[in-house]
Amino acid sequence: MIDEHHSVQTPEGADLALPLAGPLPRAGAWLLDLFIRGLLYLGLTIALAVLGLGGLGMALFFIAAFLLEWWYPVLFEALRQGQTPGKRALGIVVVHTDGTPAGFNACVLRNLLRVADFFPFAYLTGLIAMLCSSRFQRLGDLAADTLVVHVHPGSGPAEMQVPDGDARALPDWPLTLADQQSLIALAERAPRLTRARRQELAQQAFPEYEAEAAERHALALARGLLGEP
Repeated sequence: MIDEHHSVQTPEGADLALPLAGPLPRAGAWLLDLFIRGLLYLGLTIALAVLGLGGLGMALFFIAAFLLEWWYPVLFEALRQGQTPGKRALGIVVVHTDGTPAGFNACVLRNLLRVADFFPFAYLTGLIAMLCSSRFQRLGDLAADTLVVHVHPGSGPAEMQVPDGDARALPDWPLTLADQQSLIALAERAPRLTRARRQELAQQAFPEYEAEAAERHALALARGLLGEP
């Protein structure tokens, strides 16, 4: 159950190592989300009992239960950059196998197959699939081509914001065409990358810089090449 790394080569030619989340942190995140849903169920039950809606109340409860069980993980993962509250608390996130954020269709598919992963009980099939996979993928992950990886504390939706850095900068050495293309590609893809990934890419070009400084410098150079203010 020791977490390993998944290697990804970006279009810019940089090799990244994504730290895979194994069964234990994923189980912890699932339990936290289960606890949150339990609190919502409790609050809903109390509210319906107080209102005394009878049959209508039962119908509303079953509708809410359907939404909580099926759309709670889908909407959080799709709208919050691959993190439910439980995943965010444990510092893990759902991504595509190429390291990009999981899309809506992938989030729907991986969560629809939770039924198969749950079989015959307590996610036993999903656990076996993860232990048999070199990338800790359950059946839903295999079908949706997704991974669950560790992210740095404080990462998540806010981390997708791209720092301004210097308005722009001009290189003090001759840039090859390949260098220019790599910097521009990084700037174009920056809003879709996590901060950790942007910094790792930037340090490929500027290893003498600290991670954050390398990111800011690379983006400033890209703005300079593009002529942006």
